Amino acid sequence: MHGKWSALLILVVLLGLALSACGPTPTVVPQQVQCPPCPTEGAAECPACPVIPAAGQRLQTVKDRGKVVCGVHTSLLGFGYLDANGKNVGFDIDICRAVAAAIFNDPNAVEFVPLTAAERGPALQTGEVDMISRNMTWTSSREAQWGTFTWVMFYDGQGMMVRKDLGATSLEDLDGATVCVTTGTTTELNLADAFRSRGLQFTAVTFEDTTAVYKAYEEGRCDAATSDKSQLAAVRAGFANPDDHVILEVTMSKEPLTPAVPAGDDQWADVVKTVLWALLNAEELGVNSTNVNEMMGSDNPEVKRLLGVEGDVGQSTLGLAPDFAANVIRAVGNYGEIYDRYMGPNGAAFELDRGLNNLWTNGGLMYAPPLR
Repeated sequence: MHGKWSALLILVVLLGLALSACGPTPTVVPQQVQCPPCPTEGAAECPACPVIPAAGQRLQTVKDRGKVVCGVHTSLLGFGYLDANGKNVGFDIDICRAVAAAIFNDPNAVEFVPLTAAERGPALQTGEVDMISRNMTWTSSREAQWGTFTWVMFYDGQGMMVRKDLGATSLEDLDGATVCVTTGTTTELNLADAFRSRGLQFTAVTFEDTTAVYKAYEEGRCDAATSDKSQLAAVRAGFANPDDHVILEVTMSKEPLTPAVPAGDDQWADVVKTVLWALLNAEELGVNSTNVNEMMGSDNPEVKRLLGVEGDVGQSTLGLAPDFAANVIRAVGNYGEIYDRYMGPNGAAFELDRGLNNLWTNGGLMYAPPLR
């Protein structure tokens, strides 16, 4: 009898261990940033150390702080740059402002944190920023290691820019060339893959700072420069003689550019995604910054739900106001307005055909879940 009970006890223990092994893996939450000690001499005051919210508390932390901390680019024309008055502007910047408008009804309730390409991963991993909107490609390894990517807001592909007088029209014409590229990016790996798969040789000239890449290219330190085609178009537009440079037809990779948030907080990720979905749905439904007030009286049930006139699209669960989307559209417009503001026919930066970034109803890939 004693032996039977012993065997039964062992079986129960083994079963418990098996069930625990099959259980969900705990979410890894970024740890508190280790701030350096404050100097005791020579400093008027010690700078505040950023407080990293615990899982599930970022939205409340943002509300208590009174602003969204957003990692951005500050020198990429069209996407994230400073205007003549030193104000942060651009496609990616307006996405940050859209999130601020959704939470505070104030698109200026944002702190912009300049990040290099190499700083993007660590900024998400430590949770030092609430989100990053900085022409950042969504990849499987970044999703696993950096944070939570939200929704593709710009479909791009890697290209190659060369001087027109080089006479190159394909990658094969660049066999043995020197190529300027930003290190710590998907661009560097794609470059190696594209040349290796074609049996071509090249020499990479790498820089951590994107601005340095194009400075070196313009100075003739490399034969070509490579990055996302949108970035190449932005940089070429800022050259003294843009027509002296051409972007080859070849597309070397898929580059789905996507805002991301630190891992471990589903509510915050859903807040950001829902704001992005509102921008896309607004364009699809014909709601924009000039007619949003008028559209509040629309008979279209989808428009009513979008603008918070009736129904609930999840905003109450997420901690957003019923009319959060209306506030966003008043502040920054819909997706198409943001795109055209910087890259449309009369854009402030340069003109770039929307292509894949057209709505799905217009032959593009831009598509969002319905708000209901």
